[in-house]
Amino acid sequence: MRYTDPRLLDALASSYALGTLAGGARRRFERLMRDRADVRDVVAHWEQRLGQLALSVPQRKPSPDLWRAIAARTQPVSTSERAPAKARASRWTSWLRPAGFGVGGLAAGVIAASALFLAVPGIFITSDQLAMRSGERLPQSYVGVLTDTEGRGRLLVSSLRYGRTVTLKVLGGAALPVSGEERLVLWALPADAAPFAIGTVPTSGAGTLALPDTSEKLLSKVSRLIVTRERNASPAAPSADVVLSGACAKLW
Repeated sequence: MRYTDPRLLDALASSYALGTLAGGARRRFERLMRDRADVRDVVAHWEQRLGQLALSVPQRKPSPDLWRAIAARTQPVSTSERAPAKARASRWTSWLRPAGFGVGGLAAGVIAASALFLAVPGIFITSDQLAMRSGERLPQSYVGVLTDTEGRGRLLVSSLRYGRTVTLKVLGGAALPVSGEERLVLWALPADAAPFAIGTVPTSGAGTLALPDTSEKLLSKVSRLIVTRERNASPAAPSADVVLSGACAKLW
């Protein structure tokens, strides 16, 4: 990959600041940042532009499944524990033989599928996902940075164009203001229809909301997003108590 192209560096820096640059591409870019001051300047520009999102990612507690996976890879397995596992593997592969598959056939199938994936990756993943992995550009998304009454960025809202979830990140360190029986609700304001609720907003940290349909169908005509304080568990319309607001932008 050529790291001398300003457009490529800008795309990588924006993806890094937004948090969508992952895996090996993110590690390579971090090494590049350590070596080049101009790259660090571009990242600083995007972090300021997007509300210093790199500093707002909340800590996450590892799941029990992750700890079990770590233990399985790092702790030795006794002979008595290995025997049942071998028996289970034998039972698992035995059903392949009547159907005409052997272990060799299974291995050949895996190798063939892997070769097809490497040769034509677009069959298995979308062009946006492929671009994300190569670090070429940001995925097509709906994005909004909602500000408070003083103009400070307090909430990042993002959703892949054809995704069915919305990701929320509270910015600025302090919790969003809410008290008592109130809750914060995120609303979409379409240009030609009534507002509709997307879901409850966390007062701090991050969260994910499920959508009843794809973002493309729900948000394509939405120009603004707002967060209101609500006492009703299922409000039909947003209250006048608007806490945050911002434009809903198409990132493509």
